[in-house]
Amino acid sequence: MSGTLYLTTPIYYVNDAPHLGHAYTTIAADAMARYRRLAGDEVFFLTGTDEHGDKIAQSAAKSGLTPQALADRNSGLFRETWRRLGITNDDFIRTTEPRHEKVVQAFLQRMWDAGEIYLGTYGGHYCFGCERFYTEKEIVDGKCPDHLTPLTWIEEENYFFKMSGYQRWLTEYIEGHPDLIRPERYRNEILGFLRDPLQDLSISRPRRRLEWGIPLPFDDKYVTYVWFDALINYVSALGGPGQPRFEKFWPAAHHLIGKDILKPHAIYWPCMLKAAGLDVYRHLVVHGFWNIGGGKMSKSVGNVVEAFALAEKYGNDAFRYFVLREMTFGLDSDFSEEAFVGRLNADLANDLGNLVSRATTLIAAARAPGPASAPGAGDDELRAKADQTRQGVERAMGDFAFQRALAEIWEFIGAVNRYVDATQPWALAKDAARAAQLDRVLLTLADALRFLGVVLDPFLPDAALKVRAAIGDHRPPRLADAVLGRIDAIPRVEKLSGLFPRIEDRKPPPAGAGKATDGGTISIDDFSKVQLRVGEVIAAEAVPKSKKLLKLTVSLGSEQRTIVAGIAQHYAPGDLVGKKVVVVANLQAAKLMGIPSQGMVLAGSTDDDGVLAVLTLDRDLPPGARVR
Repeated sequence: MSGTLYLTTPIYYVNDAPHLGHAYTTIAADAMARYRRLAGDEVFFLTGTDEHGDKIAQSAAKSGLTPQALADRNSGLFRETWRRLGITNDDFIRTTEPRHEKVVQAFLQRMWDAGEIYLGTYGGHYCFGCERFYTEKEIVDGKCPDHLTPLTWIEEENYFFKMSGYQRWLTEYIEGHPDLIRPERYRNEILGFLRDPLQDLSISRPRRRLEWGIPLPFDDKYVTYVWFDALINYVSALGGPGQPRFEKFWPAAHHLIGKDILKPHAIYWPCMLKAAGLDVYRHLVVHGFWNIGGGKMSKSVGNVVEAFALAEKYGNDAFRYFVLREMTFGLDSDFSEEAFVGRLNADLANDLGNLVSRATTLIAAARAPGPASAPGAGDDELRAKADQTRQGVERAMGDFAFQRALAEIWEFIGAVNRYVDATQPWALAKDAARAAQLDRVLLTLADALRFLGVVLDPFLPDAALKVRAAIGDHRPPRLADAVLGRIDAIPRVEKLSGLFPRIEDRKPPPAGAGKATDGGTISIDDFSKVQLRVGEVIAAEAVPKSKKLLKLTVSLGSEQRTIVAGIAQHYAPGDLVGKKVVVVANLQAAKLMGIPSQGMVLAGSTDDDGVLAVLTLDRDLPPGARVR
C-alpha cells in the first residue's frame, strides 16, 4: 500500500432515495478509507450525486418539480443518509455544481480542439433507465438487460467521441496492467468485450429533446451525455489538471463500483482520459449485486431495501458488519433479515459481545492488581495470533476483501474466547496463591481488548470506540498500536455489557394457531388472512440436483418473486411460461435447495394416480389481482 489514497464511489443517480445497493458501496469505501487512515495514509474519499439526464427530467415532470428541485431534494437525502450512517467522506460532489460544470466543459473543449469529437448521426436501442444505447449483442429478449424493460429506438444527430480509435491501446493497456480491474473476472469480461469492434461514443443529446444537462462548449444546441458528464466528477472534485489536490491524489485513484456500471468505467473512462491527455486511474474495483428473493435488488423490479431503515432497526455497526461480512467481494450475495439477524446473534452478540462483557466484568471486579506472572504458552500463542491477524487483515484489505479481513479478526476473537475458557480466571480468583497468574490472564485480556478496539475500528467504529473507552484507551486509534505485549499493568476498566444485544423473535403465535374449529373447519376470519393473488409466470427453470422442483419467476404486477414449486415431474419449464396462476402471496419465505422461495403456486392433485394440475384462470386478469 502507498501512503496516499484517492478513493471514490460512483456518484448516485438522484431519481430516488438511497437503498441497500448504494449503502453497500459507500460503507465498503468508508471501511477502506478508515482502514487506510488507521494505517497512517493520507486519504481523500469522494462520493456524491449524478443529477443530469433524461431520467431526472422525466422523474421531475412526474413529480411536478423542476429537475433542479428534484435533484436538490434527493441529493440531500443521500447526504443525510451518509451522515446518519457515519460515513467519513472528505467531499460530496454534485454534477449540478459550477465547479463540476467548469471542468466538464474544459474537458470537452480539450477533446474538441484535439479533433477527438465529430458531429454524426446514430440510431440505436436506448434505455432511459440506464441512459445509454445497447448493442444487439447486449439486448436480452428485446429488453434492457439491467431493467428488463423494453428499449426505445432513437435515431438523431449527435456529437461523437472517436472511441473506436482507442480499442487496440485499451486492450494492450489492460493486458499490460493485470491488476487495473479487480477482481480478475471483470478484467476478463472487459477483454472479452473488446474482442468485438468498439464503436464511437455518442456524447451529446439535442436540446430540442433534453434541456437538463451541461451545454457543450462548442455547440450550445446540445447538452452533454450524462455518462460523459458523470465520469468527469472524479477529476472535477480534485479541481482538475494542474490543481495541487489533483496532482497529489490522482496518481492514487481507486474507483469502487458495482458490476452494473463496469463498461462505462472500464471502457469509456480510460479512453476519455487518454484522449484528454490524462493518466488512467490506478485501480477499478468491482463488486457484485445484492439479491433479494433470488433476483438483483433494483428499484425497477420492486425489491429495493432502504438502507437507513435497516440501520435504524438494528444499529449502524450491525448493518455495516452484515454487508461487509456476508458478501464475498466481487460476487453476488443474498440479503434477508433472517440472515442478518443470524449474523448479528452468532457473530456480534455471542462471539464479540460475550467476550467483551465477560472480559471487562472479570477485570473490573478484580482486586487491586499486583505483579503479574511471566507470560505462559497461552499468552505467547495469543500474541502470535494477534500479529497473524493484523497481517491477514492487511493482505485482505489490499484486495478489498472485507469478508476475509473480518474472518481474520473473528478467528482472533475465537482464540481469545478459547484462552478465557482454558485459563478460567473465575477459578483463579478464588485462590489467593494464584493471584500473579490471575493478573497475567487479566493483563492479556485487557491487551486483547485494546487490540480489538483498534482493528475493529474501520468495520465497527461505534463498537470499537466503546471498547477503547471501556479499557481507558482514549488515544486516536492507530494500526501501529495493534500489537499485544506493550502494556505491563492492568488498566482501570469499566464493565461493558450489551455491546450487541441478541435479537429474539418475540412474536406471539397467532391466536388459535394449530387449532381447528369443530369438524376440522376454519373460520372466515382465518381464511381472510390468506392472500391469494394472480401471478404470471415469466421464467421457469429446473432446480439442479432435484427431480421435483422448478424455480419460477412470477410477476405479481408491482413486483417479481422467486417461487420454488414441486411440480417438475408434471410440467416442463417451458409449459409454464406465460401462464396465469394463483399464488399464496403472504406465505412466510423459505429456502428450498438453497433457493429463497417467496410464496406458493396452488395446484390440485388426485390421490389414486398422482395426476397434478396447476390452478389457472378461465378469464384473463392482470398479475397482482386479488383472488377472493
